[in-house]
Amino acid sequence: MNILIIQQLIERLSSLLRSESRHRLAEFGLQPIQFDALCYLVSCNRYSDTPKAVTEFLGLTKGTVSQSIKILESKGLVLKTADKLDKRVTHLSVSEQGKKLVESLIPAELLKLVSEHSSKDDMRATADLLGSLLRQVQDVNGFKSFGQCQTCHHNHTKGDGHYYCGLTKERLSNPDILLICVEHKMQ
Repeated sequence: MNILIIQQLIERLSSLLRSESRHRLAEFGLQPIQFDALCYLVSCNRYSDTPKAVTEFLGLTKGTVSQSIKILESKGLVLKTADKLDKRVTHLSVSEQGKKLVESLIPAELLKLVSEHSSKDDMRATADLLGSLLRQVQDVNGFKSFGQCQTCHHNHTKGDGHYYCGLTKERLSNPDILLICVEHKMQ
């Protein structure tokens, strides 16, 4: 298949999702980029909840992310706290209000409708194909993967069935391994 067609399809899907997102976010006074940051923060782990990680994940400038975080903070959707060990590091957490907003808007209505009219096998195949394409783009271009801990090279299972991060040497809970990490490395 022609790579141009693949790009056009991805851009058209992105355009439709962005259009829906802009429309739905308008009532909350948010832009899609601000919501993207909020969504990332809901799904990232404690090693990846910094402005720097948000910047890397979104692939934007530090200034754009900083302004987005300020807006999210002013709306009570994000809270800032200083790191306990290194006061130069700021951690970002999502308030209950922010979590409820994300839950109410994700997944997109466009995709919910597709899911309702598609088989589970078709949806699984689509997710697998898109996941594979994303991994290839990341690998070939040297981008960080930002994957879930459960698929990370650093994630290990101890003899007692508990997980721990081989990089940080810290224990990981069952919910922890489902979060995305800035330090993720494919297995």
